Amino acid sequence: MRILENVISDRGSKYAVSGGPCRSDAEAKAFIKELCRKKKFAKATHNTWAVLTSDAPLKNDDGEAGAGMVILRMLEREDLRDHIIVVTRWFGGKHLGGDRFRHVQDAVRYYLDDLRSR
Repeated sequence: MRILENVISDRGSKYAVSGGPCRSDAEAKAFIKELCRKKKFAKATHNTWAVLTSDAPLKNDDGEAGAGMVILRMLEREDLRDHIIVVTRWFGGKHLGGDRFRHVQDAVRYYLDDLRSR
């Protein structure tokens, strides 16, 4: 599990991105459960995720409507399979409107860049 914390901050909201190998819905749920063992992530407002498995694309918005699809589209463009990416947001009290989608995209880009540099 790779975690990049505090990648974006806007109007009080803070974002982190994490990911790792994942081949099924059960593994995705286990990944989220492991991530949420860290108290900070368990208290997050949203842990939005997506993964392209050999069976089907999987996503979960966790209350951040549309964010899972944003992650999924980026995974498809990169053809990154069997690897979950989770974008975590701690709500800062002010609504971000459409900027939240840009932040999700930026967080995924940070993660993909970090993955390539390893």
